Amino acid sequence: MQQDQHVNESNAADSSATRKRGGFAGLFKRSGKEEKRKGSSNQAYVAVQEFKPTYTVIDEYWVKAPFAKVYIVMSPELGVGYHYFVDEVKLDDRERDAYEKLVAIISRELQAPETLDVDASSYVLSEAKRLSEKYKRSITKNLDENSLEKIYYYVVRDLAGYGELNALMLDPNIEDISCNGVNKPVYVWHRKYESIPTNIRFIDEFYYDNFIIKLAHISGKHISSAHPILDAALPEKHRLACTFMREVSMHGSTFCIRKFRPDPFSVIDLIKLGTLNAKLAAYLWLLLENKMNLMIIGGTGAGKTSTLNALTSLISPNDKIITVEEVAELNPPHENWVQLVSRRGFAFGVSDSTSISLFDLVKLSLRYRPDYIVVGEIRGEEAYVLFQAVATGHGGICTMHADSLDHAVKRLTSPPMNVAEVYIPLMNVCLYVSRVDLPNSIGGPKFGRRIRDAWEIIDFDKYNHFAAWLPTKDVIEVDLNRSVLLDRIAEKRGVTKADLLKEIARRERLLSIMAERNIRDQREVAQIIMRYYYYSRGLSVPVDLEAASQVQGGLEDTFREIMLSVDQIAPAEVGVIPQEVREARKAKDRLVLLSWAAPQIGKTNNPSEDFSEESEGNSGDKGG
Repeated sequence: MQQDQHVNESNAADSSATRKRGGFAGLFKRSGKEEKRKGSSNQAYVAVQEFKPTYTVIDEYWVKAPFAKVYIVMSPELGVGYHYFVDEVKLDDRERDAYEKLVAIISRELQAPETLDVDASSYVLSEAKRLSEKYKRSITKNLDENSLEKIYYYVVRDLAGYGELNALMLDPNIEDISCNGVNKPVYVWHRKYESIPTNIRFIDEFYYDNFIIKLAHISGKHISSAHPILDAALPEKHRLACTFMREVSMHGSTFCIRKFRPDPFSVIDLIKLGTLNAKLAAYLWLLLENKMNLMIIGGTGAGKTSTLNALTSLISPNDKIITVEEVAELNPPHENWVQLVSRRGFAFGVSDSTSISLFDLVKLSLRYRPDYIVVGEIRGEEAYVLFQAVATGHGGICTMHADSLDHAVKRLTSPPMNVAEVYIPLMNVCLYVSRVDLPNSIGGPKFGRRIRDAWEIIDFDKYNHFAAWLPTKDVIEVDLNRSVLLDRIAEKRGVTKADLLKEIARRERLLSIMAERNIRDQREVAQIIMRYYYYSRGLSVPVDLEAASQVQGGLEDTFREIMLSVDQIAPAEVGVIPQEVREARKAKDRLVLLSWAAPQIGKTNNPSEDFSEESEGNSGDKGG
């Protein structure tokens, strides 16, 4: 108990200091006990099994050349299956001594930067070089440039990085990293080899507990025996979940880091990966344009959040989006976006007024007059408020853990969500995404994420199953001929269902061409989609959007080329324009076509050519 009390008190003080200094100070803080225990190396507290040439190497690649390399190996002495080995450059005795001295000097003389806009690794590296030059005679004497680079690598790894796990954090092939306790191997989920053990294990419980505290401090959060559960986000936006000591986990502290892609998947990425096809994406695009509501269901690690984040780029550029999450993961490419994150309080007792739940945030979001409320995951009473918001005309998108639509509905209508059955059809579409084994995977990926089923929710217990993944062919079949939602949209917009099917085909071709040209960056995809919104309505591109396209290197020209390809391939569909836009063009306050649209349409014998001529003929009316 005395040890727990000491850890709690020092942890609370460190956490307070970390919050005041922007989370940076927590990178360098070491307790006095740990300093005394560390001796000359971390190796006494973290066991890293050596790579042997006798192992059968399945795959190998650098994660930080020439210092850290990864091997995927197999060997009878290791046990069945693949094993993940990290092989880092070794320090000799002189280099190790210089490293220890430099770290000690940095711990005394380094101050946290005044601003938050500083990369921790770059800052530590620059300070390490400055201090090694300042104390050259006592630290780096008789060391060549190669030795210094090795020392700097370990300094940055241990002070600004994640220590022995830093190579795992740098590996882009790793989806998550977890450890279930002391003397148990750290496990990783590899994109190609799935769940495999590594050659790293924590063997000292005190050191391991302090590592958990360090992760909490880096996240700007607090963990202790009093509050032994933590759900947070690391600076790189990786999601961190951990438990502390033996309060709730019987084998000691545990953690799981779900890595966040610095370059998030776009809808084009999902099309190229096969998660969904261009036709389904075009259909969802049309639904989101018309304020339809969407729910994505699936299991853990199925790709629900990635799919949700990618689909947000299909929302109209002028819509106001509010995201509500427990840990910030969503990043829609919109200017008009409010990001809300829940907060856990530290007060004891039945009434905790310091916590802010998803329920509170969803209620608050209604006062922002949003076009779309996006909830990262619904699991409690916030579902009731979201459905109430949808009933009042707001758009809603969310994810939920469920393995079928039937089970999702049962969860929604049961405590603690308590959504009334009459509200269920307000969530217009449900997508079920899952991690699946791929057929004919020889030479390719063995598994992937697929939208296995998609339903239109017509009424409670009445669904239109319009899309399904065929496992034998690895294709998604989409049948929109019986779509009820398209009938509703057609009636609302004053067009026919055939017109909407043609528009979906046109957008499908647009997305396919973007995939062929590898236009996959989330921001670029959003810019192209924004231009299509203006183009399809005959609106001029805003000045700020034009300026942005020039900065992005000819994105406007790329869009023109894509639209020319779309129009030439499917000239019959180009003239499908909403009736309200058609009528607005005939009025005195009509909207004007893009400056380049008329001559290009004329070249393709487009049925909408008469609209461009009409615009020219009535150009004098505007001045009158």
